[in-house]
Amino acid sequence: MPLARRALLAAPALSAPLSPAQAQSRPIRFIVPFVAGGSTDVASRLIAERMSEILGQPVIVENRGGSGGNIGGEMVARATPDGQTILMGVTGLLSTNAHIYRNMGFDPARELAPVSLAYTSDMVIVVHPAVARDLAGFIARAKAAPGAMSFGSSGHGASTHTAAELFKLAAGIDVVHVPYRGSGAAMNDLIAGNIQMMLVQIAATVGAIRDGRIRALAATGPARHALLPEVPTLAEQGYPQATATSWGAVMVTAGSPQPAVLRLNAAVREALATPLVSSRMAAAGVDGQSSSIEELAGFLRAESDKWGRVVREARITVD
Repeated sequence: MPLARRALLAAPALSAPLSPAQAQSRPIRFIVPFVAGGSTDVASRLIAERMSEILGQPVIVENRGGSGGNIGGEMVARATPDGQTILMGVTGLLSTNAHIYRNMGFDPARELAPVSLAYTSDMVIVVHPAVARDLAGFIARAKAAPGAMSFGSSGHGASTHTAAELFKLAAGIDVVHVPYRGSGAAMNDLIAGNIQMMLVQIAATVGAIRDGRIRALAATGPARHALLPEVPTLAEQGYPQATATSWGAVMVTAGSPQPAVLRLNAAVREALATPLVSSRMAAAGVDGQSSSIEELAGFLRAESDKWGRVVREARITVD
């Protein structure tokens, strides 16, 4: 499929492109658009380490967080299109931010190109134990007092925010959004009873669920999760339209040579097929999952359409 960067169409190249041998002698920069330590960062480092071995070329992870992932995404969009700079894009950055931000600074659909899906991660709806015993009870309480309860997220426009808005639309309830700088701070407030509900990645909640500090009401994925097999899905409880999974995908600067993109795709897929990588990713709370370039392109279009509708219906904006 033809992929071109607007900047390259607007001005001539300043220097001759590197030969394949020259390009492959330099390290690949792997931009993670969030701070170190989260599941996205852990997954990226596991993939990068194995890719280095496969390619015989260093793959160096750089954390460039801020603005919902837009800062790191723009770095890759503005990089030289030679296949030497890649991005771990996530749900919000690649499928939601363009619908929320008036000016992202770049267009992910035009200035980034797909390489491979990298992982998926199911979420779970959790509440303070005093709020409700089950999903039906929570929905009944929310309907009885619209706007009286609140939910936390890891940030405005993050998947933990938009997935909760999707659930609210499906259930027909009014629960007030309280954005935090990361899920950890929101979880602390949920445990303290300062907010009543959250959607959060399953691996981050298991300990607090098991010791009774929070209660799980529903898994958001298409099937029950192995870490919480006793928790029914939203679909099982009558809300299939609220099914939601967060994900990560490896992207490259649009206009990068197709042989370089194919080489990256093969390396990512081989890395994710490595048992040690997949098991370590699972331990970090994400399920490694690769794709072809074409499969990822179609997936990104469908996800952008889905979350664009949620943004419009829930009237999510960033000033």
